[in-house]
Amino acid sequence: MDSSPFLIASLNLKDRVALVTGGSRGIGRAAVDCFAKLGANVVINYVRDEGAASDTVKTAECSGVKALAVQADVSRVDQAQRLIQEAVNRFERIDFLVCNAGIWEGGAVDELSEAAWDRTMDLNLKGTWAACRAAVPHMKAGGFGRIVIVSSTAGQRGEANVSNYAASKGGQISFTKSLAAELAPFGINVNAVAPGWVETDMCADVFEDPSFRKSIEDSIPVGRVATPADIGWPIVFLCSEWARHINGEILNVNGGSVLCG
Repeated sequence: MDSSPFLIASLNLKDRVALVTGGSRGIGRAAVDCFAKLGANVVINYVRDEGAASDTVKTAECSGVKALAVQADVSRVDQAQRLIQEAVNRFERIDFLVCNAGIWEGGAVDELSEAAWDRTMDLNLKGTWAACRAAVPHMKAGGFGRIVIVSSTAGQRGEANVSNYAASKGGQISFTKSLAAELAPFGINVNAVAPGWVETDMCADVFEDPSFRKSIEDSIPVGRVATPADIGWPIVFLCSEWARHINGEILNVNGGSVLCG
């Protein structure tokens, strides 16, 4: 007997509303696709690539759900607020917020520019705060919410020559734990995923070097770099009823490359 209908029903995502920042590409796009396949309506946030956002909308709609693309730079508080409000105007609520928008750039600490530091902190950390700040009142009003923050192994162990990125991701982890304690009484669970290396355009340049890629694969016990869907499904899991008693958790999704308790 096909158990798929039961499994989908037990995940309880049908007609829920999921908003994914940076949802038109990479991990964000994968998360949107996963939510849509399980029946959730989706809001795709993007900054520049309207074509990619439109394509993400069409793919989601092919799964039989409603989808909306909203252009906004979440590093700006006013735009993060507008993003959330447009989602609420369309769907009347937000059940799941995935804070995925981010950049990865860096350099040696004595060569890193103030502008690079600020860009990273503004989008990765401030953008996460701004999206949560705007969405939480609506979740509180509904007595329910799930927030998943996309951090990184770099935020757990540090990473040479991208200290700005690692600091922003470490900040997201502390932010996750703080919000988990703060918001649980309102029916809102907050968790994070910490991916390692993932096959996205963010990493495409460094993967062009075959020897570097081989060294990365050799460092991962499962022997391969993650696909975006490898991260997308765990994100959806943390929003599902299957994870209803998980709160303040940093879920490592790295093939065993970084083992944290």
